[in-house]
Amino acid sequence: MMKKLSLYNTHDSLNAKMIDYAGFYMPVQYEGVIAEHLSVRNNVGVFDVSHMGEIFINGEGARAFLQFITSNDINKLVKGKVQYSCLPNLDGGIVDDILVYMLSNNSFMLVVNASNINKDLAWLNTHNSYNCTINNKSDSYSLLAVQGPQSLDLLKELTNTDIQELKYYTFLIGNIADINNVIISRTGYTGELGFELYVLNESILDLWNSLFKTKINITPIGLAARNTLRLEKGFCLYGNDINDQTSPLEAGLGWITKLSTNFINSKNLLKQKDDGLEKELVGFEVLDKGIARKDYKVFDNDKNLIGIVTSGTMSPSLNKAIGMAYVDILFSNINQEILIEVRNKFILAKIILLPFVD
Repeated sequence: MMKKLSLYNTHDSLNAKMIDYAGFYMPVQYEGVIAEHLSVRNNVGVFDVSHMGEIFINGEGARAFLQFITSNDINKLVKGKVQYSCLPNLDGGIVDDILVYMLSNNSFMLVVNASNINKDLAWLNTHNSYNCTINNKSDSYSLLAVQGPQSLDLLKELTNTDIQELKYYTFLIGNIADINNVIISRTGYTGELGFELYVLNESILDLWNSLFKTKINITPIGLAARNTLRLEKGFCLYGNDINDQTSPLEAGLGWITKLSTNFINSKNLLKQKDDGLEKELVGFEVLDKGIARKDYKVFDNDKNLIGIVTSGTMSPSLNKAIGMAYVDILFSNINQEILIEVRNKFILAKIILLPFVD
């Protein structure tokens, strides 16, 4: 059975188009993708992303456990900092990409993709030889992402907590709209100034309503605009651009793959780096008419198959078709022209530097 978010009735009352996403009824759009996208780029919008999972890791061995099971360097974390990382598998791929929150020396919160909650739990439990306590609290927490240039001004109307000084990828626990113990995180999936707010389910409706009572006009945003916003910034989406078969090095995630540390499959990833990559995730813009979608095939000018599209859309900010694809390393240079097969015809595209939008 599909799960309903705590705010399901609220989204329904706003005439949101609801779809099945990762086993949840999720709002895919309200007013429309372009309008919602531009609201975030130019003003401020709120996403209900309560489908995301929250898994808490506690115990004296928690830091050592996370150092072993994640690709980034956990020792760089201090209380109040967030780290983007991934869970490498034994075959060179990625179990999931995650956020790691350091709550205290022996307490961490992992934020995981909704479709991977059970898989991640099984993976964590299988490799927990560090006597850690692993608690899945995903069904207890809701999450709102307030994103856009006016997000800070909006939230300052609702809190006395000093969020002005929060730097990117840091967090604090404070009060917003008379709701205590809100995890206020200076993170997001849009590339804009923004915050992610974690609260218990019983407080989410009050938080949502409070956001819409400030002097600043805020827009509800659906999954469709969330996708166009993240793609313009070149952010990977699990299940599209990264998965169990894709190497974090191939995906351009070498910056979260600290090969100087010892983690699951790190030796094989180091060998892959030393030997040289065979393929690479690149960004491209379409030069002809047409939009390249996930799983469309990529060819060189001689129509030899060289790769596959992982994400593609029409960019509302640029008004042009963009996307990402894995291509043979020999064809991954900036300005390299490629052909993409769209409905039995070839359209011309060009590899460009990520992100698409600064």
